[in-house]
Amino acid sequence: MLNHYETVFILTPVLSDVQMKEAVEKFRTVITDNGGEIVNEENWGLRKLAYPIQKKSTGFYNLFDFKVEPDVIAKLELAFRRDERVIRFLTFKMDKHSEAYSEKRRKTIKEKKEK
Repeated sequence: MLNHYETVFILTPVLSDVQMKEAVEKFRTVITDNGGEIVNEENWGLRKLAYPIQKKSTGFYNLFDFKVEPDVIAKLELAFRRDERVIRFLTFKMDKHSEAYSEKRRKTIKEKKEK
């Protein structure tokens, strides 16, 4: 059975646009190659960190909202840990309430883009 997850990861700010897209594609591939389905993907861009991480005060934030088998999460997190471009990540298993909130949030963002 596929579970619904959301993961936010922060990439180091020293990457070029191409390198950043490459890193995001790598993690997207880990999910899709293991039978997962990306529901939503957001690039939040360069943002200030709440506190310095590895002497960096900014990072490129990315969000994946996806459905995948539970054992794939270990593979995804291993890929995050092994990649020096990732300075932080958090994966969250969504329950029905967070799924409903996520759906509502996506609709709001979509409506704002259409205006």
